Amino acid sequence: MMTDNEWLVKQAERIRKADYIDPALYRKYGVKRGLRNDDGTGVLVGLTTIGNVHGYVVSEGEKQAVPGELFYRGINVKDIVAADKREHRYGYEEVAYLLMFGDLPTGRQLVDWNRRLGACRRLSDGFKENAIMRHPSIDLMNAIARAVLFAMAFDDIPDQEQINDISIEKCLAHSIDIIGAMPTIAAYAYQAKAHYHLGDSLMIRNPDPTKSGAENFLMLIRNDGRYTKLEAETLDLSLILHAEHGGGNNSSFTTHVVTSAHTDIYSSIAASVLSLKGSRHGGANLRVMRQMDEIMAKVGDWTNADKVTAYLEKIADRKAGDGTGLIYGLGHAVYTISDPRAQLLKKKARALAKEKHREQEMALFELIEERGPAIIKSRHPRAEDVCANVDLYSGFVYDMLGIPRDLYTPLFAVARCVSWCAHRMEELVNQGPIIRPAYKPLYRPRHYVPLSERR
Repeated sequence: MMTDNEWLVKQAERIRKADYIDPALYRKYGVKRGLRNDDGTGVLVGLTTIGNVHGYVVSEGEKQAVPGELFYRGINVKDIVAADKREHRYGYEEVAYLLMFGDLPTGRQLVDWNRRLGACRRLSDGFKENAIMRHPSIDLMNAIARAVLFAMAFDDIPDQEQINDISIEKCLAHSIDIIGAMPTIAAYAYQAKAHYHLGDSLMIRNPDPTKSGAENFLMLIRNDGRYTKLEAETLDLSLILHAEHGGGNNSSFTTHVVTSAHTDIYSSIAASVLSLKGSRHGGANLRVMRQMDEIMAKVGDWTNADKVTAYLEKIADRKAGDGTGLIYGLGHAVYTISDPRAQLLKKKARALAKEKHREQEMALFELIEERGPAIIKSRHPRAEDVCANVDLYSGFVYDMLGIPRDLYTPLFAVARCVSWCAHRMEELVNQGPIIRPAYKPLYRPRHYVPLSERR
């Protein structure tokens, strides 16, 4: 009699054998694995007016790298950030308006928009207790997805037909609720986990409807509720830079796929949250920070550039790190020469490092950005240019802000939820068919064998 574990091991091996496909067959049949062309560019599967990630041009069939740019509704994100700095204000809510409605708001429209989002910051006692506090999850992304799904139970929906209402008006009303509530949901999910699973004191504070999402988030996760202007500005910048990244990133594409089936907005956003949760998507800054912990622990003097470089070489040679040979925080699917998000966040990180007296650590991150690309390219002769991506600095920024690592990926969801709402409405407005790509079957015809004859 096999034990349960022995049975699982045996059956898992049967699955591996039954499901294995020779990699050569993908090329034979022209399958674009991961919806990628052979040169790494994405397979064109849709059109969007919302955002664009620009890192290369294709000229005469050849892919040519260019400095990275990120556009929100056609406006360069660098210009948005520069305006926020010049006008001394928080910009994420303005970006949310731009992504949702296609244009920058007037002063009066922005005041009204902030009022509407602010009114959704506070969660009802019943929702807070039943969706978040009563069954706290050890995994915060699961907790957020569950809370989004649970919100339907608190929606004023009279019947099943109304649940399936996919009108733009209904979608917009629900989107405002979700965008406004997401910082609070993430903060409360963390507080519940910290109390019930880690033994910390339970500290629940009501959000302030007059404050920005960044300010509210810092206030809700800190015991004293206090933060500096620079801290809130830095988090606000991170939210702006993570708000949108084109329709082809995994979680936004998930939004399009699920929305095309005409499901409700709660199911659509929850699916996108769970896509973002994946370690290949939203958890990259966590891997950066774990690798940085190792470098600082293993390299005796990590202010010594040569010693750090030598350790990076060990990581690239799979003699250190997690054995993958990856130097996390370097490289991107689209950006090769530069990632504009990393450039913008690095400037703010320098200022914050000075305020927090962590300039030496900042110098280490910049050293890795300087030395790492050459190490990667020397081991991969066919590799394109390699640049620092936003994850190299975002985890360090969150660490300097005193944000627990459990909240790094949830913060990504807080920022990106506006993009998911915008992409959902774009899918609905254009009334596309259900998204259903083809899979080629690989099998040999077999006859059904009666149970009595099976051995």
